[in-house]
Amino acid sequence: MTEEEIKKEAEQPAEEPKAAEEQPAEPATETEEQAEETPADEKPVEEQSAAEEKPSEEKPSEEKPAEVDWKLQYARLLADFDNYKKRAARDRDDTYRYVESQVLKDLLPSVDNLAMALDKAENKDDPFVKGVKLVYDGILAMLKNHGAEPFDSVGQPLDTDKMEAIAQLPSPDVEEGKVSVESKKGWFLKGKVLRAAQVVVSSGKPEETK
Repeated sequence: MTEEEIKKEAEQPAEEPKAAEEQPAEPATETEEQAEETPADEKPVEEQSAAEEKPSEEKPSEEKPAEVDWKLQYARLLADFDNYKKRAARDRDDTYRYVESQVLKDLLPSVDNLAMALDKAENKDDPFVKGVKLVYDGILAMLKNHGAEPFDSVGQPLDTDKMEAIAQLPSPDVEEGKVSVESKKGWFLKGKVLRAAQVVVSSGKPEETK
């Protein structure tokens, strides 16, 4: 070697020893590749669909109840109570009128018997007859105080609302269609019929026999 070649060789730096050759990395499996490709924050399609179908567990916000209108409630309660009082009073009056009418109606046959006894009495001045007359008058006054009064039917046209015809006979004095005989007197109770009168209706004057 020449002197010049020796100088060049001395000037060149010494070569560093070569690192051990790196072995090629093993190819990644399909599962690892999918894991690398799928972002960490994304879920599989099946898990996403299941999450979407699952109903929300959050409770709906509770609404506050509406405020009660106490004035309206009081007005309704007052009206209901007023209706109750009127209905109770009406029922009480109906019950009283029913009981009263039944008691007075049951008393009328005794009044009829007393009237018949006085009518058949021969001596009106007899003390016993006078006593019966006092009882009869007292019962009539009591009936009148309760609103019960008799009405006359003789000579009146037949009124089926307050009269019950039991026969039709000729009468020389009463026109046809009018009451000729009253066998049982009729009574009113506060303007309504308590008992219908039983009457005989005239069929006109009797025919003259030859």
